[in-house]
Amino acid sequence: MVRRLQVCRNCRTFTYGKMCEKCKSTNLSPSWKGLVIINDPNSEIAKILNLNEEGKYALFVD
Repeated sequence: MVRRLQVCRNCRTFTYGKMCEKCKSTNLSPSWKGLVIINDPNSEIAKILNLNEEGKYALFVD
């Protein structure tokens, strides 16, 4: 069985499951655009995108 990569519509985190591991939402989408990897939550880009945890995030979720 092939697992499909999806993105949480609430927190924009990537997941292979049926539920977001960060916010526990089941509101997921297979359609997304752009990717940002946050290594430092205090960086300027993290502040601009309002992200306060390390991780991979989608820029836009359909």
